Amino acid sequence: MSETSDTSAMNDPQTPPASAPATPAPAATPAPRATATASRGSVRSIHYTLSYLAQNAERGPKGAIVLLHDLPGGAFVWERVMPALAATGRAVYAFDLLGFGQSDKPWPADTSIWGHADCLSQAFRALGLSEITLVGFGLGGGVAQTLATRLYRDEVARLALINSYAYEYAFAPDWPFPEMAKHQDPEMAHHMKVEEEQAELRQTIPAGAAGGLSGERLNSYLAEWNSDLGKNVIMQQVRGMLPLYMNSVASDVVALDRPALLIWGERDTVTPLALGQRLASEARQARLEVVAGVGHLILDEAPDRVAMLLGAFAS
Repeated sequence: MSETSDTSAMNDPQTPPASAPATPAPAATPAPRATATASRGSVRSIHYTLSYLAQNAERGPKGAIVLLHDLPGGAFVWERVMPALAATGRAVYAFDLLGFGQSDKPWPADTSIWGHADCLSQAFRALGLSEITLVGFGLGGGVAQTLATRLYRDEVARLALINSYAYEYAFAPDWPFPEMAKHQDPEMAHHMKVEEEQAELRQTIPAGAAGGLSGERLNSYLAEWNSDLGKNVIMQQVRGMLPLYMNSVASDVVALDRPALLIWGERDTVTPLALGQRLASEARQARLEVVAGVGHLILDEAPDRVAMLLGAFAS
């Protein structure tokens, strides 16, 4: 098992030995549902205010399940997963990362995985979160790796990564924008109109779901970026998706000395399954669960399966 950071170009990840067969999502028994609904809260962090959805907050911050979303989503992507996680009896928090949802939208600001992790670590301390099960999806997976290995290490009891970026693979070549490397140009936001930004997202986001997205769900992903501020903030997020920043925690994730669950969509073309297979083969305590027939937007395509896996892992 290697404990050194990857120095090869992970934008073409090599597939390690095959993992266990994918588990069909339809065969999963739906996780139990809690009756409580999520409430909206906020917490001050550094110079900003972060917003979050919470269930069972009255159960206390120790042992909470903390959820971090992907780009271009927000805390809302966890709404179909949170009730089942709340049924475990633990507090559940789903954060809007800086620049997303109802959190502050500073521009410019550091919204790399390190910037997000720094902001969240202060928020977590303010809330008193300890012995948490930290769950990161996509971009949130990169942020979760930074928190679990560096900035909030002592208070992370378990780490779950869902269709996460890893090693030097920090963004997909054509998702959520086409030609992502081109969109990292700092001048891009100045030349792109909001209408052009929305049209590109509308074209590419559905490719994240193997079975496609409904128009209503697609609109929920587009809505927060449908303004001049939104355009500039999402382009800022794209500029922060840096391979060296992602790779800076790779060896620490491999050497992580606590349980790790990897959940991957079998048909994920955004963060390829090869990444999850490599993490599972190299990390000390990582277990890979492959969900058959779904793509990157696994929270839309198989929320019950994800909730069941996370609930069992956190218990």
